[in-house]
Amino acid sequence: MEINMDFKTVDGGVCAPKGFKANGVYCGIKKPSVDNQNPAVPHKNDLGMIVSDADCACAAVYTTNKVKGAPIIVTKSNLEKTENHAKAVIVNSKNANTCNADGEEKARKMCELAANELGIRPEEVIVASTGVIGQVLPIEPIENGIKPLVSGLSYTGNEAAATAIMTTDTVKKEYAVQFEADGKTCTVGGMAKGSGMIHPNMATTLNFITTDLCISAEMLQAALEEIVKITYNCLSIDGDTSTNDMVSLMANGLAGNQEITAECEDYENFKTALYEVMMHLTRMLAKDGEGATKLIECECKGCPDTDTAITVAKSVAGSTLFKCAVFGEDANWGRILCAVGYAPAAFDINKVDVDIKSEYGEIAVCRNGAGVAFSEEKAAEVLKSDEIGVVIDLNAGSSSAKAWGCDLTYDYVKINGDYRT
Repeated sequence: MEINMDFKTVDGGVCAPKGFKANGVYCGIKKPSVDNQNPAVPHKNDLGMIVSDADCACAAVYTTNKVKGAPIIVTKSNLEKTENHAKAVIVNSKNANTCNADGEEKARKMCELAANELGIRPEEVIVASTGVIGQVLPIEPIENGIKPLVSGLSYTGNEAAATAIMTTDTVKKEYAVQFEADGKTCTVGGMAKGSGMIHPNMATTLNFITTDLCISAEMLQAALEEIVKITYNCLSIDGDTSTNDMVSLMANGLAGNQEITAECEDYENFKTALYEVMMHLTRMLAKDGEGATKLIECECKGCPDTDTAITVAKSVAGSTLFKCAVFGEDANWGRILCAVGYAPAAFDINKVDVDIKSEYGEIAVCRNGAGVAFSEEKAAEVLKSDEIGVVIDLNAGSSSAKAWGCDLTYDYVKINGDYRT
């Protein structure tokens, strides 16, 4: 997507738009480790909430994994009942509430607990969970934590909420921008979690986005699906698609613009702002991949259409062998061309050019489908960066797209070898 408008980046994440409060608390879903039993030592938040002052039009996109977490099923049902409107999100980490006989009962209970404290209907609550699959979700900690969670809600509580959804994440992930619609200042803000089990199709990880734009639920859903395709769906950490992936987008209309009900200039501006937020969150997710030391950004240009560009860029970003080469700072460009070649798209491999770049420079490694001489010393300098770019030119059109990933390291295996402990 071409960016043809200016944005003002602002702080606040999901609380940046008008009328959104958030909070996060530690309720004890997962007991502290043996070496951290001291109550004076703070534990990471594991229960989060986002609440709007006004009713929100809502859009959502979910995992395509056949195994779906109970919160996905309950959230879908809730939004069907309200015709895609909601007022709150409740989310826990440490436990995915997936593949459990009582999973849906527990997810509905979370909605009821939130609704009772907030004075709204249970079906007006979006529920989400992330963590270990196949372990029974203890509801008692959530019952005990709901009152302090709600009483602590604030218009500056975005950081507490963003940390509450982290699992193996090493950093919180938030982003927000302001733009104009109908002469009004509007804001889009978001938070995301995800470090492993990221290889989406229609969604990825847990992502919560808020806006104060006034827009119909139908147009909101269309915008979300369009932007997910070129951001979150172009991210791959390890080739695994999670059971709990979800992106939700809430719009409360408090910016005061005339409601957007059809395609128009303001709608295009909103989509561009939404892309800006979701693209930056996608990059954050890629850079914080489990055990990662380097972000990989693959751009495929010169394509006959966007779908071809996405397919080729994702193929390279998801290549295990190329991820290993990036970790080893080895300019093994053949692995790039190999991944380009097995991408399920139609193009002439004999016209393909490949460059590798970073802030330390750029090197051409392939022209017209064949290798070209380059300096190994210069390549080593380029690859020492923690952000590596790959530019693939099919020389077959004017469309382009980007995909994101990270290197594959020893630490990825260590983290996932004892994930439950």
